[in-house]
Amino acid sequence: MAKIHTMPGVGPALQAPAVRTIGVEDLREALRRGLDDFLAMPTHALFIALIYPVLGLFLAAAIFGNNVLPLLYPLVAGFALVGPVAAVGLYELSRRRERGEDLALARASGVLRSPAIGSIAALGGILVAILFLWLATAQALYHTIFGDYLPATLTGFLQEVLTTRRGWTLILIGNAIGLAFGALVLSISVVSFPLLLDRNVGVPVAIQTSLQAVGASPGPMALWGLIVAVLLLVGFIPFFFGLAVVIPVLGHATWHLYRRAVPG
Repeated sequence: MAKIHTMPGVGPALQAPAVRTIGVEDLREALRRGLDDFLAMPTHALFIALIYPVLGLFLAAAIFGNNVLPLLYPLVAGFALVGPVAAVGLYELSRRRERGEDLALARASGVLRSPAIGSIAALGGILVAILFLWLATAQALYHTIFGDYLPATLTGFLQEVLTTRRGWTLILIGNAIGLAFGALVLSISVVSFPLLLDRNVGVPVAIQTSLQAVGASPGPMALWGLIVAVLLLVGFIPFFFGLAVVIPVLGHATWHLYRRAVPG
């Protein structure tokens, strides 16, 4: 196996961890264990406290400045691009429960004292940069199709997008581009954040391991991405309240998916 060097200052040259092929049953087991972790360590109140102030700011902007309406869907879809960053504390809780350690919610903040925090922040920065690139791309696509047209109301915007040829074009091309961004993030992050938390590796090793895990099980990993997208959509529907449950369950489940894809 090739030897890969970590980022400067992170540590010595390390072997990239081995990965194993996973199947649909592994996805089911990861979700089952993720739900079990959530029931044992409910964190929905924390995520309500984090999610709703952000949504409130966005809705205020939507009310007082309609310029954000064309970015409404890209922002919602882009939530999945930075989801792995938000779930780092959940990986820590699952890791501690797995080892039989203290499950106090405050222990999730232990990730901030982890030796890997620099690498975690660096990888998180990459995902944030991808999010901004996605938003810029979505904005450019909107202007290419709609020009300088800005909707006066949300209802007017939805009617224009859902009932006109240029609106259908926006939906078709925008979702195709969004799928490409989602596939990129899934490929580089599906196991990389848990790996950084769990082992002494750097960002390049973590990303390569994630890419290898996806390459070893492309079908199940694509299905995992679809499951994440569908569950996030379900979480968005009931006034975003469902995200307070969906995000923690997916976060814990991702830890267990990592354990199944990267043995040892």
